[in-house]
Amino acid sequence: MSRSLRDITVKEFMSASLVSFSPDTDIFAAIKLLVGRGVSGAPVLDQFGNIIGMLSERDCMKVALNAAYHDEFGGRVSDFMTRNPVSVDAAASILEVAEIFFTNPFKRLPVIHQQRLVGQVSRSDVLKAIDRFVQVDLNDA
Repeated sequence: MSRSLRDITVKEFMSASLVSFSPDTDIFAAIKLLVGRGVSGAPVLDQFGNIIGMLSERDCMKVALNAAYHDEFGGRVSDFMTRNPVSVDAAASILEVAEIFFTNPFKRLPVIHQQRLVGQVSRSDVLKAIDRFVQVDLNDA
């Protein structure tokens, strides 16, 4: 075997086509987009394209809780997002990302290259990388 999981990079399996939000996006519009696109979360970008947060399905649960417990219904993405999200570099190995997913509850992570958002990597992307690695290894045997 000439290649290991340490050699497979995030950029090979990340999604470059992604949903993103501004902090001022209406939370219900954001939820509708997440549901419509079938994604579990999306980065929140400032006016310069810098990532300032992540909005996850878990974050969106706060909408229902606020309505039920505080009679506060709705708001902006910035009211619910997770600030200062963990991110990974596009050159990071899939193995590094697997370790992050194993030790954290995240389902997806923003991918950065030269301090700019270039994509997202999900748990299923890591599984795809592992599957492809195993298939290549089996074919070489």
